[in-house]
Amino acid sequence: MHISEGILSPGILVAGAALTAAGVIIGLKKTDAEDIPSVGIMSAAFFVASLIHVPIGPSSVHLILNGLLGLLLGWKSFPAILTGLLLQALLFQFGGITSLGVNTFNMAFPAIACFYLFGWCIKGNRNRVLFICGSFASGFLAVSFSAILVALSLYLTGEEFLPTAKLILLAHIPVMLIEGGLTAVCALFLKRVKPELLEGEANAS
Repeated sequence: MHISEGILSPGILVAGAALTAAGVIIGLKKTDAEDIPSVGIMSAAFFVASLIHVPIGPSSVHLILNGLLGLLLGWKSFPAILTGLLLQALLFQFGGITSLGVNTFNMAFPAIACFYLFGWCIKGNRNRVLFICGSFASGFLAVSFSAILVALSLYLTGEEFLPTAKLILLAHIPVMLIEGGLTAVCALFLKRVKPELLEGEANAS
């Protein structure tokens, strides 16, 4: 879901950079020394998951895992996603440096939204059905929100991008379902082998 270099208008680029900077500052303030390993691991998972992508005009379709990052990291998703996108831009020319702020916000903000919407579903000894539904919804809706933000970024740059924006939304419907299932499976696995990873951010304010 990277937006390529040289596509977006200066206003969108500046707004995206400013919003991402604010999110990263909040995320870093909430990151303690003991959080660094988990943030690094999730940033690496995000990096690897989105390496396989299918280009669609000025953007692309690929796995994101931002719903899972949101549940596990909360606001720390901003620096984790920024790091992954920066490495992808430098190493593989996915997205770009000037669009890094917009790309980061488009993926990290939905992660934060899903953290607040569904984080409580994975806290404590919740009902198993609620746990699965909440984690699935987090994965599904995080991709949905990201696709909408990408489409909106393109549309606000110029109405000529409207057909591409619609195509991006449609192309991500299968990804939404896959990500929902992956997030639920990963959350169930972590609850069994490392439940404190879920409890830490689920209890955070």
